[in-house]
Amino acid sequence: MLRPVVVGVDGSPESLAAADWAAGEALRRGLPLLLVHAWEGLPSDTSSLPELEAPRYWARRILRGSMDRLHERHPQVRLGAEQIARPAADALVAAGAEGELLVLGSRAFSGLGGFMAGSVALTTVAHVTRPVILVRADRTAEDDHLPDGDGRPSTRTPYREVVVGVDTAHPCDELLAFALESAALRSAPLRVVHAWHVPYAQRAAVARMSAVARQAAELALEGMLRPWREKYPTVQIQERVEHARPAQLLLEASQGAGLLVVGRRVRPPGLGTHTGPVTHAVMHHVRCPVAVVPHE
Repeated sequence: MLRPVVVGVDGSPESLAAADWAAGEALRRGLPLLLVHAWEGLPSDTSSLPELEAPRYWARRILRGSMDRLHERHPQVRLGAEQIARPAADALVAAGAEGELLVLGSRAFSGLGGFMAGSVALTTVAHVTRPVILVRADRTAEDDHLPDGDGRPSTRTPYREVVVGVDTAHPCDELLAFALESAALRSAPLRVVHAWHVPYAQRAAVARMSAVARQAAELALEGMLRPWREKYPTVQIQERVEHARPAQLLLEASQGAGLLVVGRRVRPPGLGTHTGPVTHAVMHHVRCPVAVVPHE
């Protein structure tokens, strides 16, 4: 059975933008799309109290309205829907675990150029065992493509590049596989970004150590990508190695990108969950959709 692309909907502009993006991704991957709406109420078969009917009615209306909208805008997508009587984060974590990937909406910061991942999104990202994609409320299908020859938005032009941040000291197959597959599905180039640093040294040795560290970083990245170039020969892979803070480099590199892919290390049981400082930063400030890929 094919795993669906799962998207959380609540009737908000951000969830509608996420649903549109998820529909496009489902089409690219040839997968069904499952809409999930979490309702913090009692299951319908536990009580017939009249005061519960209004919340149930509005919950059903949100889900039906989202489905009708997607049927109209994306008639080719195979749609399904599920209403879950659980807190939003719990419902999304459970549904996301059964999907190929989970898509969530995030509200745009007014004038700050990034977006806000609310408490539900942060909790969900930190617990879901499948890739999670965060989509801005104002994202449109045209934003995923390069502008046309006159600089106007278009869906007929090539897709924008996919950017992925990697750490050569901790190679991650899941991260690169997701990024390369995403680029291949879009016939888009993949830009692989790695930030390096110079160990503490006396001033006289800094320049020499910088040259050595940069060369080592470039060689390590080249070696990491060699088998992936053979596995995905049609994807144009570009490398960017800079002496910079990882989060700041990713914020800069993702400007103009169609998708940014970052990793989240899954911690052993008992140590709790977290997204990591770099992933946390890009979740809040990158303009394009952000894919967070869990890995060991």
